[in-house]
Amino acid sequence: MPVHRRRLTTAVACAVMLIGSAAGATGAVAAAPARPSVAHPQHQSGRGALLHAELLYTLKTREAVAAELTEAGFDGSQTRHGVDAYRLTYRTVDPQGRPTTASGLLALPRGKGGRLRAVSFAHGTGSHRSDAPSMQRGTFLTGPPVTYASAGFAAVAPDYLGMGTGPGAHPWMHVPSEATASLDLLRAARAFRSLDRKVLVTGFSQGASAALGLGRALQAGEDRYFRLGALAPISGAYDFGGAELPALLAGELDRKSSVIYAAYTLVAFNRVHRVYDSPDQVFQNPAVEVLFDGEHTGRQLFEGTPDSLDALLTPYGLDLLAHPRGGLVDALRETDSVCRDWAPRVPVRLYMAGGDEQATTANTAHCVDSLLRKGVEAKVVDLSAVDHGGSRHLGSNVRGTVEVLRWFRQLG
Repeated sequence: MPVHRRRLTTAVACAVMLIGSAAGATGAVAAAPARPSVAHPQHQSGRGALLHAELLYTLKTREAVAAELTEAGFDGSQTRHGVDAYRLTYRTVDPQGRPTTASGLLALPRGKGGRLRAVSFAHGTGSHRSDAPSMQRGTFLTGPPVTYASAGFAAVAPDYLGMGTGPGAHPWMHVPSEATASLDLLRAARAFRSLDRKVLVTGFSQGASAALGLGRALQAGEDRYFRLGALAPISGAYDFGGAELPALLAGELDRKSSVIYAAYTLVAFNRVHRVYDSPDQVFQNPAVEVLFDGEHTGRQLFEGTPDSLDALLTPYGLDLLAHPRGGLVDALRETDSVCRDWAPRVPVRLYMAGGDEQATTANTAHCVDSLLRKGVEAKVVDLSAVDHGGSRHLGSNVRGTVEVLRWFRQLG
C-alpha cells in the first residue's frame, strides 16, 4: 500500500471513530479531578437538572491552551484565556422520552466574569463510549470546545446519549435525542454558570445535523430561557437518505468509511425504528452488530469490518439501503428533516470542504436548496483543500473551527 494511502486509511479510521487523529494527543482524561468535585443537590429534578460537576483539567494560561491545541492539530493562535474544563452529569430523556442521564463537557474561560455567551458544539461520529468530549483531553474531540472557551465563550459540548458516562446504547444520527441531550446540557451548564440567553450553535459531521436539531428546538421555544443566536454547522450529512446513502452506494466516497457508516446506519437506526428482524438478514457476518455496542474501540471496529459493501451486506441489506422501506424510511425522515421542515430566523452559515471523502458535499447543496425554498439564504463557506492526517473531512473541522470562531466574534 502506498504511503499516502496508508495515511488516508488511518485518517479515515480516526475520522469515523475519533480514536485520536493528532500525534502526541493527551488522550483519555485522568479519573482524578484537578480539584474536588461539586454536587448540586438543589437541581435534582426535571430535564437539564445538574446532578454532578467535576473539574477535569485546567489550562492556566493562554499559552498552555495554544500549546495543547497545536499538539492536537488545531490553530492555537486565537487563544485569549486559560480554560477550566468540567464534566457535567445531568438529567435528560431517551429516544422514547423516558428519563435517563447523560454527560458533557463545559469549558470555561479562566478569569472572565459575568454572564457568558454559550457556544454549543456537537461532535462527530464515535463508536466507543469514551469517544466523547468529556472523556478525552488534547484530542480532535476537544479542540473545538477548548478553542471557543479560550476565546471567551462558555463552550458546551454534549457527549450524546449512550456515550460518556450515560447508560445504554448510542442512538447514532437520531436528531431528536441529539437535540434533547444538547438542550438539557445547556440547562445544566446554566445551573453551574451564568449564561447569556442567545446560544451560538455549531457542530461537525454527525454533530452538524445535531446542531441544526438543537437550533430548531431553541427557535421553537422549547426552553423558556435560551434563544437561538446563529447556526454554523460543518460538513454535515443533512440529506442522509437523498445524498449521503446514494453517494456511499455508488462508490463516490472512501470505501472503508462507507462500510462503517453503512453498518452503523443499520445497527443504530434499528435501535429506535425496526429496520431488520435479525442481524443475519442484513449482514454477511451477524457479529458486525456487536461491534457497535459502545465497548469496542474504533480500531477494533475498523479491523473487524470488511473492506467492501458487498462483503459487509447481504443482497437484502444492500437493497434496503438503496430502496429504504419500513423503519428505515421513518428513521431517514427524522434525520433528513433538519433542513426541510423549518426556517431559521437567525444568520446561518454552512461550512464544507470540496472533495470531502466522507460527507458528500451534495448534502450541503441540498440543505441550501431546502432552506431557500423556506425563504432562508444560507451562506456556504467552502474551506477549500483542507487536510488533516490525509483527510479532508477531518480537515474541515480543524479549519472550520477557527473560521466559525471568527464569525461568532463578529456577531458579538
